[in-house]
Amino acid sequence: MLGKGVVGGGGGTKAPKPSFVSYVRPEEIHTNEKEVTEKEVTLHLLPGEQLLCEASTVLKYVQEDSCQRGICGKLVCTDFKIAFLGDDESALDNDETQFKNKVIGENDITLHCVDQIYGVFDEKKKTLFGQLKKYPEKLIIHCKDLRVFHFCLRYTKEEEVKRIVSGIIHHTLAPKLLKRLFLFSYATAVQNNTATNPKKHTIMFDTLEDWCWELERTKGNAKYRAVSVNEGYRVCERLPAYFVVPTPLPEENVPRFQGHGIPIWCWSCHNGCALLKMSALPKEQDDSILQVQKSFLDGIYRIIHRPPYELVKTEDLSSNFVSLQDIQTAYSKFKQLFLIDNSTEFWDTDIKWFSLLESSSWLDIIRRCLKKAIEIIECLEAQNMNVLLLEENASDLCCLISSLVQVMMDPHCRTRVGFQSLVQKEWIMGGHCFLDRCNHLRQSDKEEVPVFLLFLDCVWQLVHQHPPAFEFTETYLTVLSDSLYIPIFSTFFFNSPHQKDTNMGRESQETQSKPLNLLTVWDWSVQFEPKAQMLLRNPLYVEKPKLDKGQRKGHQRQLSLPLTQSKSSPKRGFFREETDHLIKNLLGKRISKLINSSDELQDNFREFYDSWHSKPTDHHGLLLPHIEGPEIKVWAQRYLRWIPEAQILGGGTVATMSKLLEMMEEVQSLQEKIDERHHRQEALQVEAPSLLRNSVRLSSLFPFALLQRHSSKPVLPTSGWKALGDEEDLAKREDEFVDLGDV
Repeated sequence: MLGKGVVGGGGGTKAPKPSFVSYVRPEEIHTNEKEVTEKEVTLHLLPGEQLLCEASTVLKYVQEDSCQRGICGKLVCTDFKIAFLGDDESALDNDETQFKNKVIGENDITLHCVDQIYGVFDEKKKTLFGQLKKYPEKLIIHCKDLRVFHFCLRYTKEEEVKRIVSGIIHHTLAPKLLKRLFLFSYATAVQNNTATNPKKHTIMFDTLEDWCWELERTKGNAKYRAVSVNEGYRVCERLPAYFVVPTPLPEENVPRFQGHGIPIWCWSCHNGCALLKMSALPKEQDDSILQVQKSFLDGIYRIIHRPPYELVKTEDLSSNFVSLQDIQTAYSKFKQLFLIDNSTEFWDTDIKWFSLLESSSWLDIIRRCLKKAIEIIECLEAQNMNVLLLEENASDLCCLISSLVQVMMDPHCRTRVGFQSLVQKEWIMGGHCFLDRCNHLRQSDKEEVPVFLLFLDCVWQLVHQHPPAFEFTETYLTVLSDSLYIPIFSTFFFNSPHQKDTNMGRESQETQSKPLNLLTVWDWSVQFEPKAQMLLRNPLYVEKPKLDKGQRKGHQRQLSLPLTQSKSSPKRGFFREETDHLIKNLLGKRISKLINSSDELQDNFREFYDSWHSKPTDHHGLLLPHIEGPEIKVWAQRYLRWIPEAQILGGGTVATMSKLLEMMEEVQSLQEKIDERHHRQEALQVEAPSLLRNSVRLSSLFPFALLQRHSSKPVLPTSGWKALGDEEDLAKREDEFVDLGDV
């Protein structure tokens, strides 16, 4: 085969024919190196970022069947990212790539985004880790955002190959300490960060006032109160400094067992019912300790059981729901469908893609999560029952289910600010272990479970099915998932608020007079320009009209009516036949019996579910997803955005959105003619991004992947089109049909 890299479209003096592609031989690499170096992109370092190692004369491949086009450049590794610097002549015009991340470039990989590293030795692909005795001629990096990078090191100096490969493996895969994260280097170098006002933007829930505000917003302050007993984390390092508990609960009970076994308020429904969560008590084998724990739970249940808390349904997520191991295994299989090395591999797997998708069980887990949330909503909405979620630490599945319930029931959580506040309340302050679940420190692969990504996928199902109900777009959810791996934001890089505050304080004592001011991911201006941020906002979303006092009272009464006829619920409380089962379960002994019989639960769910879907949808009221088989879909924008073969040229949701924005422009133009005084103000409010005005040049993977030039591919999968002729004929045929065109 000719050279492994193609630099540009042709090196001859005459213009090539439209079907001509110029290949650079290996021996020509060094002659072209100077020319490429002159056009080389400058390495941009963030404050506090340091260059660790680099290698020159590296080829970055663009995989297309058996042909491999390459761009010559330099591969560098810093304490923040892996970056490729080269003359990328295949890039489109700047006006088409305005959705750029200001922190991470197209050829940048943050160290935390690296999933697996492979080396190619004599055309054999092997996983790389630890110390290497032999260094590969080709490096393949699989990223957690599902990008795949191919770097050829065949023409790189041997010393540089050893240095860059060893450096990348060490700084991405080796276990590291928390204080060695780039997050602290960046925060130390940037001194002028100013905290945003949470009242104007996202509620951070790091003050008592924030929790009181949420109680007042949801009308939960009649039965619940915010407490500061954990101020300074003197009771429990797992809980936030401030949280909400039932009003009758004495504060002196909270420190017992370090906050375990305490019902903590999540959210209140319009009818007064509430969603709560509780973590299990520490597992002890000593009989005397067990007796003390049982007595403690007895007291807690007596407090909750008295009015107005007598109707409480418990939902044990640790034993009656999907496990963390199930989530980890399913996603490990699922992501392999999108980590495609080349077009040939794509077409080889295309014929069995749906069977592989089904065998991964990822969509089934999404369906189970949505179904569980609807079951809980049925208890809150139709049966007027409080719901208590149980989990070992109440920081994984409790965060997932409670958040989904609120997104479906509370229209405020479907606004961008409301959704961000929800993530802060349930996930950040709820103690979800992002550091472990994202495996940022590479200390335990067993702890790496994409629970938060599962939540975003579930929310995407809702956004996809009910677009007008959400102020944000699927692009917003996609960039939020990408932000999990950008270590300049503190939002997703700690296991608890205590861990964050403690490390911020220690750093301040060692290096500066005031605590570190870490950035929050909710300041989107750090990553995107204003024009790009417009793609995060849904132009079809219409805010709920404000009602006067008389209308508001009537509307509240209407909301209080259940969608299905309320059935008389049995007076089941914590001191009925369930008590002993629950106490045993919280003490570490699992039960297989549900609180309600499975038949009764299924009947209630089906009646509630069918009744809601039989009525017109109120996008500012309760929102339920369709969970039947074909309704749960693959989040194409996130998972398929880096696979050119999966794009729909000029089609998909992008084409629809483009037409809608064109209509908005027409409305804007008419409004300007009616009232020219508001010309500038209206233009700012409804201006359509110029990115979408030319939908013919875009693909369904926009804004993450634009139209790419590549040779025509057969409609049939590989197994089909290979039978049409031998490989030599196919190779000749592909050269014949290459059309560079005037794009």
